[in-house]
Amino acid sequence: MTLLYASSEFQKHLTGSHPEHPQRLRAIDAQLARSRLPARCTQPAWQPATLAELERVHDPHYVEHLQRYAAAGGGRIESDTVLSERSYEVARLAAGAACDAVRRVVRGEDQTALCLVRPPGHHARPHDAMGFCLFNNVAVAAHAALTEHRLDRVLIVDWDVHHGNGTQEMFWENGRVGFLSIHRWPFYPGTGDANETGSGRGLGWIANEPIEFGTPRELFHDRFERALVALAAKVQPQLVLLSAGFDAHREDPIGSLELETEDFARLTRSVLAIADQHCAGRVVSVLEGGYNPVRLAESVEVHLAELLGS
Repeated sequence: MTLLYASSEFQKHLTGSHPEHPQRLRAIDAQLARSRLPARCTQPAWQPATLAELERVHDPHYVEHLQRYAAAGGGRIESDTVLSERSYEVARLAAGAACDAVRRVVRGEDQTALCLVRPPGHHARPHDAMGFCLFNNVAVAAHAALTEHRLDRVLIVDWDVHHGNGTQEMFWENGRVGFLSIHRWPFYPGTGDANETGSGRGLGWIANEPIEFGTPRELFHDRFERALVALAAKVQPQLVLLSAGFDAHREDPIGSLELETEDFARLTRSVLAIADQHCAGRVVSVLEGGYNPVRLAESVEVHLAELLGS
């Protein structure tokens, strides 16, 4: 089985005509209901991330600023990111899902988990919202794994079409959390060149695979699999966290590379193989981007099917 985190509360992050809108999750819910995959999952209850969990990666003044901004009615907190009155609570719930999934997977309740949350997180920086993201869900979860569950090494894999700049920044000098991102290049947010590899204790723990538009699918997979094997061999992870964006699909209106729905099944199998090799199959997947609701829902379905098959 797989732990599946989903809640109607995520619909309460209202963004109007913004591309990151509640219909994304409604489409996923409908697709999964037709597939009957949720019946094969365990669906836990969980709590929002605590302030202590958030403040391991985010400045306390930023956390307070988000709370006040939302409570005042929200609005556009930066050029790409919209808040509504409930967005702060919803974002805490999203980060809390990732933390709870880590807790349950580490203690052996299940090998895999999928967190169908919003807002996404991988652009969120220590002091700033960015790129539709408020709290960096995978970064909060990675620190929970290190601090609360006393793991020594975690690997974060990010296949969203946009580079996970916030996650990279948070672990640039960490030396306990490896970060691999494969993403369209050159593209938003402008980071993620291959020469960005970390510094200090984190030198060599950051790996970027920038992919030009038009790169054939087979070459995309080859580069991803080679980079994943190499970084996992260095990190020797005890847990794999996945920033699972689906906007590299060729029909995505914001990102897109050449990927089809079935390619996300292969990407999932590649990550599961690494987890099987290094950490008893322990994978926690957290939703990031994907802005064609139909293709997003189809891609999440094949992703979850592979997690269940693990």
